[in-house]
Amino acid sequence: MSLSPLDDFPIHQAPQVMRHVATSDRNFYDRYYFNCHPGTDELMLIVGLGQYPNLGVTDAFACARRTDLHRVVRASRELGPDRMDTTVGPFRVEVIEGLKRLRVILEPNEHGLAFDLTWTGTIPATLEPRHFVRWQERVVFDSVRLAQTGRWTGAIVVGDEEIPVDGWQGTRDRSWGIRPVGEPEPPGIQVKNPGTFYWLYAPMQFDDHAILCIVQEDHQGRRVLEEAVRVWPDGREEYLGRPGYHPVYAPGTRDVVEATITFDKIEVRCTPILPVHLMVGTGYGLESDWKHGMYQGSEPVVQGVTYTLPEDADRMWGMVDAVGRFEYDGQVGHGLFEYWALGPHPSFT
Repeated sequence: MSLSPLDDFPIHQAPQVMRHVATSDRNFYDRYYFNCHPGTDELMLIVGLGQYPNLGVTDAFACARRTDLHRVVRASRELGPDRMDTTVGPFRVEVIEGLKRLRVILEPNEHGLAFDLTWTGTIPATLEPRHFVRWQERVVFDSVRLAQTGRWTGAIVVGDEEIPVDGWQGTRDRSWGIRPVGEPEPPGIQVKNPGTFYWLYAPMQFDDHAILCIVQEDHQGRRVLEEAVRVWPDGREEYLGRPGYHPVYAPGTRDVVEATITFDKIEVRCTPILPVHLMVGTGYGLESDWKHGMYQGSEPVVQGVTYTLPEDADRMWGMVDAVGRFEYDGQVGHGLFEYWALGPHPSFT
């Protein structure tokens, strides 16, 4: 064991130094996620930065969808002893005021995407239900997450274009715990897993409140995780009841063109207006040579990936993070409409 600057703070949760987490599970992670958009189909920026203490790695990515362009910058390095150091190559996250204001930066680089953005939450950071999935005796997910809607100021550079950001919308989350990361493990008995990931994640921002909604079901349609809460800026929360998710797919696909989310008291109409394929180039599992937590070597690595639509449409699959338009009771809001319908599920029989 060795000390790090964080050990000088009275925040220990286990008889370990702070660089060591309380579980030896290789899949422990600690991650930031942000998205930024003007509430239109013009641009969506998604940023993530994670640490993987039991793999000794930290990495980051930024993905921008601008008209027909899908551009990614990603970076990785050895984690080192100081977990307060959130720099990864040209990336860094600065906590200005915990749970309220953060600064997210991608310094200018050769890959045509950069930004300097400041986040201010519009509702208190809200803790979501614990996500726990055990399959064939293995704990696959055991994590917690906070969610928040907010506003952005700053600037984004895409190619040669500098785009001012003044009051743009977005959502963010912070999650930590266990989920699959890093290099592939031998599947063993997990080959019996049907591979279903039926998922909706929809944090929505309206003029004076937000709605946070989650639906996850297994291959038999059983609920794995759900959330349905309305949150006001002063911290008031209202549980909305069990959410019902009713998507409409483009013919012959699992691409959502519209959806309805039903709660006990309200019904929200959802329209994805700018789809971004979150997993393409960013490390969420599609590329064999770049996955979150994968060791890229002793020297820091920075890479860029660019695809153009519709020419590269065959590469675009997996989880979709769309700018979403949400409507109910005469109110219109925007936020994240994140969905994936992978594998068998009763709705497809």
